[in-house]
Amino acid sequence: GILANILVLLAYIHIIMTDLHLQPVDMILCHLAFADLMLLLTRCIPQTMTVFGLGNLLDDSGCKVVIYTYRIARALSVCITCMLSVFQAVTVAPVSGPFLSRLKAKLPQLVIPTFVALWLINMAVCIAAPFFSVAPRNGTVPPFTLNLGFCHVDFRDNLSYVINGVAVSVRDFAFVGVMLASSVYILVLLHRHSRKVRGIRRSQGGTMETRAAKTVVMLVVLYAVFFGIDNVIWIYMLTVAQVPPVVADMRVFFSSCYASLSPFLII
Repeated sequence: GILANILVLLAYIHIIMTDLHLQPVDMILCHLAFADLMLLLTRCIPQTMTVFGLGNLLDDSGCKVVIYTYRIARALSVCITCMLSVFQAVTVAPVSGPFLSRLKAKLPQLVIPTFVALWLINMAVCIAAPFFSVAPRNGTVPPFTLNLGFCHVDFRDNLSYVINGVAVSVRDFAFVGVMLASSVYILVLLHRHSRKVRGIRRSQGGTMETRAAKTVVMLVVLYAVFFGIDNVIWIYMLTVAQVPPVVADMRVFFSSCYASLSPFLII
């Protein structure tokens, strides 16, 4: 996953150096690859090192930085995938009025402001994460603590533990709901379009827009599958006072699958 995301970023750097600009959808995909790379580096690498027996990787300050960065990267991954799905839905939507016509024209100008807004919002939403993050202590793990192996996220009491879990789940479900709705809209449009032009472009393998839309839908489906598994484990973790390390490891594995596999679809 790390190598694939780096390859995607290098490809876009090459495009910028040769063409001096990126198309809006390429800017979104490049940002998605960067967010996924951050996610893998800040969570999966230290978690893997801990599983293989390397301890005392980070002190309290290191845990706060890593956990905060991971939370932002994870939030950006779902937000940007949602943004990509909505962008593609608006792109392929037939013009049916002046509002949609103006929106299509302004869409490229909205990409960078949306990036800035998503960064600022998620940095603010995730600001509480560093206050609960500490390096592992010797002895037993206190109740209501997420044992990540390389760091502990100590919520002190059941109320803050559950509130944090519910807040993260509500945010994720909201974005996943929007991306699924826009993907269903894309599929309906593609189905209608294929019925109208059946056989005309069969030899060409479909238009560029159609292939791009199908790839976006595949990315959303991939995210939804691993998001579902991730949240089933997360809901279980919210119901117990002390989470076994193997459960946390399983959640990291499934939550990192999207970040590891999505660059291959982008490629």
